[in-house]
Amino acid sequence: MSQVWYAVLVGLVAVERLGELVVAKRNLAWSLARGGRETGFGHYPFMVVLHTGLLAGCLAEVWVADRPFTALLGWPMLALVIAAQALRWWCIRVLGRQWNTRIVVVPGLPLVTGGPYRLFRHPNYVAVVVEGFALPLVHGAWLTAAVFTAVNAGLLTVRIRAEDRALRSVDA
Repeated sequence: MSQVWYAVLVGLVAVERLGELVVAKRNLAWSLARGGRETGFGHYPFMVVLHTGLLAGCLAEVWVADRPFTALLGWPMLALVIAAQALRWWCIRVLGRQWNTRIVVVPGLPLVTGGPYRLFRHPNYVAVVVEGFALPLVHGAWLTAAVFTAVNAGLLTVRIRAEDRALRSVDA
């Protein structure tokens, strides 16, 4: 029975991700209409596959490998998943129209330094990292957590460098 509830949780995260894509598409149109430039798009398809793979891997590992729910690990990981979602939506709210799943810089707009951006340079990626290991571990999918975390570390290295380059181009 816990596998069904876990599938519901992963489904809810998937729906949340679709909501993010709706916001991102709207914000992309807004940004491009104001002269925004997209950069770093070469890694974007890989990022989509990786994040889709996280959700699929969570379900596959739990169902195929029959991973058990262990309350001692599962409940704290669920709390981290919820905290990661809250942080992600805080970032989206603070960035407003400037938030996107793509790297788009609109000339003339100031760098956002409020909200979670006071604390971290890239708080949305903190949410991604936490969710990437916590969501699988809610139901003991340790292999998915390990693989996603390792591959995501490489992707975030590329992504953050591209994003920082784009942000520096605004300062120049």
